[in-house]
Amino acid sequence: MPTSAHPAILAQWMAPFSVFFTRPTFQHVLTLVAGAILSPGRRTVAAALSIMGMRETPSFTNFHRVLNRNRWPPRALAQRLLTLLVAAFVPDGPVVIGIDETIERRWGPRIKARGIYRDPVRSSHGHFVKASGLRWISVMLLAPIPFAGRVWALPFLTALAPSERYARERGRRHKPLTDWARQLLILVARWLPERRVIAVADTSYAAIDLLQAVRHHVTMITRLRFDARLFDPPPPRQPGQMGRPRVAGARQPNLAERLKSPATAWRRVMITGWYGGGDRLVDIASGTALWYHPGKSVPIRWVLVRDAAGEFEPQAFLCTDLDVDPHAVLGWFVRRWSLEVTFAEVRRHLGVESQRQWSDKAIARTTPTLLGLFSLVTLWAGEALGNDPMPRQAAWYRKRQITFSDALATVRRQLWVSETFETSRDHRDPLEIPRSFFERITAAACYPA
Repeated sequence: MPTSAHPAILAQWMAPFSVFFTRPTFQHVLTLVAGAILSPGRRTVAAALSIMGMRETPSFTNFHRVLNRNRWPPRALAQRLLTLLVAAFVPDGPVVIGIDETIERRWGPRIKARGIYRDPVRSSHGHFVKASGLRWISVMLLAPIPFAGRVWALPFLTALAPSERYARERGRRHKPLTDWARQLLILVARWLPERRVIAVADTSYAAIDLLQAVRHHVTMITRLRFDARLFDPPPPRQPGQMGRPRVAGARQPNLAERLKSPATAWRRVMITGWYGGGDRLVDIASGTALWYHPGKSVPIRWVLVRDAAGEFEPQAFLCTDLDVDPHAVLGWFVRRWSLEVTFAEVRRHLGVESQRQWSDKAIARTTPTLLGLFSLVTLWAGEALGNDPMPRQAAWYRKRQITFSDALATVRRQLWVSETFETSRDHRDPLEIPRSFFERITAAACYPA
């Protein structure tokens, strides 16, 4: 039985990442990646080896060591993945990214970084549900995918944000989400020094300290409170004026007051792809202000939005670039909906939350790897599907657009076909099926989980 087995086409796809691993480790990585793509159930190392026909491999511990012991640079891999995604899907223009957190529901005393958090999926405005698990903060490229005809969120950089209890028990300073976001966003800006980076986020990241820290590196777009304290810029200091310089000018009406005021100037625009749906007609009003809180401030462009049909509540947004068009601000922000779709897809199709690693290093590596696999599958599927793909559908289920399940099926087919037909010959002499391939087929049929 060979100690490593993987389809040849996968080595071509993964070639840009080979420089970050030793040669033996890279062979094991190829096997695990192929197993993670082909496995229909849990994404454990055992499941990956089973689907690859390697259930009896005596050196199986070498594959576990890829995650819990071997040395390889996750940050460099994330940078290379971002470079590939940008070259494929955003060759020019601004690079729009999204940042958000998700809870990986995990239990057990050996998972040290877990905490108790609000479950955003099961909770609502009137119902609070707590979940035990790991909190991940992920940065994704929000790019239009040609074969899908819509914007997808492609993860490339994910970090574990431990709980406050974890930091307290180890005598460390707890790092809030805004600190994690600041580090990750500035890192992405350094990776793309010649591109304009637009970052969209939800209310959790609408913090003056964060916006002030990153606004010279990336353009931030987030939601804004209706009662935010907005001021004019401080007036210029006069010659001979006594006292400390002013930090803010006159107080502006807050957004709740502007929403009710008949003097507010509204403009009707059409937003494409409204929260993952079709076009939406909305009224917008916008202006510039200094968002000020005692001791800290940041200049912003505020955007007030109300539905022309009156079907949803008014919303408010901010942008740290004062010169950007408010229509563009809203168009970039609505891409954020694809973040939630990606989190759901990686749970449904890539087995996030089904891992069973217990070591700290393996836990910190596995979930970011599976999230990154979502982007790799999208990248590889784009090469295989071409310009005019057709979604898989049944007589009772009509699909108009390609989904991630179609992309995953395409990549799986490429992996299986490369193995199935690579032994074909022109002559008619019988050729036995390789034992390793036969065991892989058997494992896929008999061990679906």
